[in-house]
Amino acid sequence: MNAENERNHGTQRIDGIMLAWGLENHDLVDVSLEQLTHKQVQKARQGRQLTLKMMQKVARALNVAIWERLEEEQRELYYEYIHRDLFSYAKGYTADWQDPNAALIPQQQA
Repeated sequence: MNAENERNHGTQRIDGIMLAWGLENHDLVDVSLEQLTHKQVQKARQGRQLTLKMMQKVARALNVAIWERLEEEQRELYYEYIHRDLFSYAKGYTADWQDPNAALIPQQQA
């Protein structure tokens, strides 16, 4: 059971990024050309430890889903997220990282 707890890292940064961009699991599954499943995206968001290849696959799908929502001028300014930006257990993760795409995120209507 202890090994099980070591593989659960809690809600990940990707969850907040997806919420900010208004993305759901299905949006990533829909754009992925790599047979990404809803279950894999949910595990990524909830912090179930993924392999490096799976983290990269999820990051690629996230970038494509966001890219499709951007206008031409915004695409030139867009920073592509990589796995260490999204997952706290990834090598190179920085806790005090600031999202370089914050200015591009559409503001929610209240």
